[in-house]
Amino acid sequence: MKRPIRAFAAIGLFLAGTAAVITTAASPAQADVRICEQFGSTTIQGRYVVQNNRWGSNAEQCINVTNTGFSIVSQQGSAATNGAPLSYPSVFFGCHYTNCSPGTNLPLQVSQISSIPTNISYTYASGTYNASFDIWLDPTPKRDGVNQMEIMIWFNRQGPIQPIGSSVGSGNVGGRTWDVWRGSNGSNNVISYVAPSPINSWSFNVLDFINDIRNRGAITNSWYLTSIQGGFEPWNGGVGLGVNSFSTTVNQGNPPNTTPPPNTTPPPNTTPPPGGGGACRVAYTANSWNNGFTGNVTVTNTSSSTVNGWTLGFSFPSGQQITNSWNATVTQSGSSVSARNVGHNSSIAPGANTTFGFQGTHGGTNGAPTGWTLNGTACST
Repeated sequence: MKRPIRAFAAIGLFLAGTAAVITTAASPAQADVRICEQFGSTTIQGRYVVQNNRWGSNAEQCINVTNTGFSIVSQQGSAATNGAPLSYPSVFFGCHYTNCSPGTNLPLQVSQISSIPTNISYTYASGTYNASFDIWLDPTPKRDGVNQMEIMIWFNRQGPIQPIGSSVGSGNVGGRTWDVWRGSNGSNNVISYVAPSPINSWSFNVLDFINDIRNRGAITNSWYLTSIQGGFEPWNGGVGLGVNSFSTTVNQGNPPNTTPPPNTTPPPNTTPPPGGGGACRVAYTANSWNNGFTGNVTVTNTSSSTVNGWTLGFSFPSGQQITNSWNATVTQSGSSVSARNVGHNSSIAPGANTTFGFQGTHGGTNGAPTGWTLNGTACST
């Protein structure tokens, strides 16, 4: 089972029912299993799959699988930190490239999930790597191939590596503060949550992260959760890295929070109509990789009156296509783009500003937008 080779940007991409009504009895202890095959895997506890998943290298990698997890016991490969990692040895629940864990209730639609209590414990060692917890989602109940949305939770990182895309600020999820990154590797979108310091073990609700990306506009409740995975992405070294324990349960029912908060999508008819043209200034920054990019836009009201409700218009010069956005409702027709405020940022006081962002694709050239207008009034840059 091959995890797709990913495209990288900047300094490198990091990569990893009815509430369960059947309780799995404790499995008898099993003898340790050593796996060196490139995509070799085995099951533990009659519930989870452990995979070697050496997708980015031909060099030897071996893992030792116990009844509760695994550890890397041989790693002969080495990869430049501005390219792909060597592998993603991991333990998972759900379906990964047609390999489904025993008795899993995944894929399952997000709207049908009430909670996902999860626990993981890591052992760290020397090398260049991330300890990454992956959550995969797709608009369809997919059991094979790459999913459209990947959530990565970085419990630890060592070496000069960073997530794909660009930082979109900090966020609080599961009672912890994270540096949040957003981007695309060309085959799927990625939102990464990077811990400011290593986390050795944690009990948390995976649904908190799914709710957060939904509130960022990345998915809807109609999407499907397909797998939950915990492991490592090594670039160099890594012998001794291990997942000591892993457990998760996807409980089915009505989720406690299915309505996005006011700062994502405003309820109908609560946004004031566009008004107050006034002078404006726009600052635009972009981060590009291969055929993808993210853009961040800051709009400043340089007039003497408040803008109540706004629509920012602009054009792309090089055939760029926006795929999703945050803090604005963005529509596109050909090269012309229109970004309209959401509920929490409908007013811009004199001298104040508001910021929104988007993600898109380009055909090799990612020129800056032109022709900025705010409610029909031209803006300076």
